Amino acid sequence: MTFGEWGGGRLPWHAVTVLVVGGSGFLGTELVRQASAAGHRVAATFATRPCDGPEATWHEVDLRDGARVEEVVASLAPCVVINASSGSADWAVTAEGSVRLAMTAVKYDCRLVHVSSDAVFSGSRVHYDESCLPDPVTPYGAAKAAAETGIRLLAPAAVIARTSLIIGGIQSEHVRLVHDLATGSRTGALFTDDVRCPVHVEDLAAALLELAFTGACGVHHLAGKDAVSRHGLGVLIAQRDGLDASRLPEGLRAGTSLSGALDVRLDSRATRAKLRTRVRGVHEFL
Repeated sequence: MTFGEWGGGRLPWHAVTVLVVGGSGFLGTELVRQASAAGHRVAATFATRPCDGPEATWHEVDLRDGARVEEVVASLAPCVVINASSGSADWAVTAEGSVRLAMTAVKYDCRLVHVSSDAVFSGSRVHYDESCLPDPVTPYGAAKAAAETGIRLLAPAAVIARTSLIIGGIQSEHVRLVHDLATGSRTGALFTDDVRCPVHVEDLAAALLELAFTGACGVHHLAGKDAVSRHGLGVLIAQRDGLDASRLPEGLRAGTSLSGALDVRLDSRATRAKLRTRVRGVHEFL
């Protein structure tokens, strides 16, 4: 059964081919692990190096290369494509590459789940549900917002899942920063006025896979229910990992030259209500 044949209903939860774009990243690695554990045939892409392990077949793909994107999708014929790639502020990758992937997924009748970010918001209203329109204030946020717009027009049956700070083990960039600051191997500060709703990587991956196999479409928010500052998050991570939280330097982001929103809280209640997967808040998983 192909995605087109089920006409927007629930995909059958049996072994199908799942393609994880950006499979060597932090979230991508967890998606590969969970999809493989569920019995699916898993393929994954990488930009620089593949991961070790037998869970997936690996394919080198640059999202700027439309011919290569089409070659891989056409050869694999995946039922589900999950775009967990991270091109940072590189417009050609994050914006154009994501739209190019969406066009290819539509052409080959693949179910598409695209991972977006709370960076699409300016923080001017603090609380954001799925009905809120993007108003980015950074190049990365603008690229993510552009990708969302293109995907909604080209692939209206796709899921666009906005998320926040992704937490887990030391592979998480946010966890590594806390360890480096606590041990003095990196300088900097954790801001007390920079607030987000962190999510655990295992919860996020499970929720994305669940959405992939339902008739869900459009924008969904997948973040934890607890809002916490960067410094508050750092303290929780330090306590979990046996570090001295008093060594974490704190500061205020307001008044610095750093761009980006201060306080962005994704309201994920509507999406969480649809899911069997529990998306925990940071005070529960840390």
